[in-house]
Amino acid sequence: MSETAASADLYSAIEASAGLLDVPCSREKVWPVLNAYEDALASAVIAFRVGTGERYTGDLDWRFSVPQHVDPYAVALAKGLTEATDHPVGTLLADINERCPIDSYGIDFGVVGGFKKIYAFFAPDGMQRLSTLIDIPSMPISLAENFDFFARYGLDADKVNVFGIDYRHRTVNLYFGGLPAQCLEPETITAMLRDIGFPEPSEQMLKLGGQAFGIYTTLGWDSPEIERFCFSVMTPDSVSLPVPIEPKIEKFLDGVPHDSADGRFIYYAAMSATGEENFKVQSYYQWQSRMQGQMLLSDSDEQQGKRDS
Repeated sequence: MSETAASADLYSAIEASAGLLDVPCSREKVWPVLNAYEDALASAVIAFRVGTGERYTGDLDWRFSVPQHVDPYAVALAKGLTEATDHPVGTLLADINERCPIDSYGIDFGVVGGFKKIYAFFAPDGMQRLSTLIDIPSMPISLAENFDFFARYGLDADKVNVFGIDYRHRTVNLYFGGLPAQCLEPETITAMLRDIGFPEPSEQMLKLGGQAFGIYTTLGWDSPEIERFCFSVMTPDSVSLPVPIEPKIEKFLDGVPHDSADGRFIYYAAMSATGEENFKVQSYYQWQSRMQGQMLLSDSDEQQGKRDS
């Protein structure tokens, strides 16, 4: 397999980051991914992500972007990074691409778990309506069944800026940007969670929600219910938000290789129907300024998050 300087440097960073979490990292697991997408790595956005709770124990996720002309799922199949399936999850990305203009893609891999997710990024001026997504044949019916909920809070029209497909768990994530200000108020956050049958959020969750630049929900094919509800918060300081950090994760954040020109972090605060709250933190190894517009985020938003913590 070929080994470019960029790929070798990235592998070293992945190996070092995994070591901070005592997560095993092998060339046999990671290098096929680098080889498959090596042409995209030099200009990619690259990040490492770790989470709290049992669901995320024992692995380190790393994610990177690929340009519009690359079909990331086709590459993953062709290179043996995942197996073909006749489940609708296997055709969903192609179905979206036929109906929605995709600006770029993102891919999630676990150092241990391998291929996990693909993200379709829509341009800031081309965010998608729920009605368009609902009409896609392979889309989970749970999206249509929750349309009234999303519409009630102003999330039905041109608000989906990223769509994620989790091939392992066979679920999808809808990321909403350009949120109505009301969606971030404590009373509205509580009402939204109550409407989907979730328990009352903690004060910590409400505080993080008030600083969010986006929210996302998880839905699947096997249940009509929204499975997870999450807030995305950006900060220039990994310790500036009121998030419980386990010692191992704190060690990771202190030592993870990151873009020296841009030290921002993203926190994801997620809640499930059981009331369990989990937190994920993402550090950027390689940032690209184009993501600023993609996230509908300004520098003032980041500074506000720091001041409000």
